Amino acid sequence: MKLCSFTVNGSTHVGVFQNGGVIDLTAAGVAESMNELIKQGSLSFNTQNLPIISEDRVKFAAVTEPSKIVCVGLNYKKHAEETGGTPPAEPVIFSKFNDALSPHASAIKLPSWQRCFDYEAELVIVMGKEAWNIPEERALDYVFGYTCGNDLSARDCQFISSQWLIGKTFPGFAPAGPYIVTADSFDPFASHRITCRRNGEIVQDSDIDDMIFNCAQLVSYISRYCRLSPGDLIFTGTPSGVVLGHEKGKRNWLKAGETISVTIEGIGTLENTLA
Repeated sequence: MKLCSFTVNGSTHVGVFQNGGVIDLTAAGVAESMNELIKQGSLSFNTQNLPIISEDRVKFAAVTEPSKIVCVGLNYKKHAEETGGTPPAEPVIFSKFNDALSPHASAIKLPSWQRCFDYEAELVIVMGKEAWNIPEERALDYVFGYTCGNDLSARDCQFISSQWLIGKTFPGFAPAGPYIVTADSFDPFASHRITCRRNGEIVQDSDIDDMIFNCAQLVSYISRYCRLSPGDLIFTGTPSGVVLGHEKGKRNWLKAGETISVTIEGIGTLENTLA
């Protein structure tokens, strides 16, 4: 099942993708928001005879209302190597503030006082239950679904200190969406191609099964240190191909006016423009 958040007359609704369009579950009385739908714990609802909104008329909203956005760094071996690091023995965890979250098709403002902007295509885990110190073998029972994400980064301030936060959490720098594919419809242990396109040209091309730490390991590990809540998001790391991975002097940083799209097989395509 594919679900989304979208706006109707200034209010956020939740919808389900069917037959090439979106059915408004909020208008049908199913749930007021994605977080409410997640907390209900049931995806059993009748959509027969409900009107379908054409996908090209849907204005997507932020996928959830997370209490926290947790991110994983250096989770693909080739990416760790291309950026001058080594594959970590334990997951590298950092965070983004909630106002970094932005929806599919939104324009993301690049701060004028920074210049080294980079893309990072990522699989994003959407939490479905409160998770606190969960064993790995049960971790995926706490996952609601998966979506596409882009861990946008400002490299010129990311490495001012050993803490990456200030280079990662500018407003809008965590676009995600447009759809959440529910956990029963997406196998995170299977092969799923992940690509990033810059103005239509592929710049990252890998598979999520190349992750060093898989989704179950990440949920379990993070839950030892962060109490995860329904609707929380985990950005699981990016494959090789980022701008930072190129030689100094040959790094063509992102600029305003460009379009970045992230596609994950089995989920869909997240696309945003830079302003």
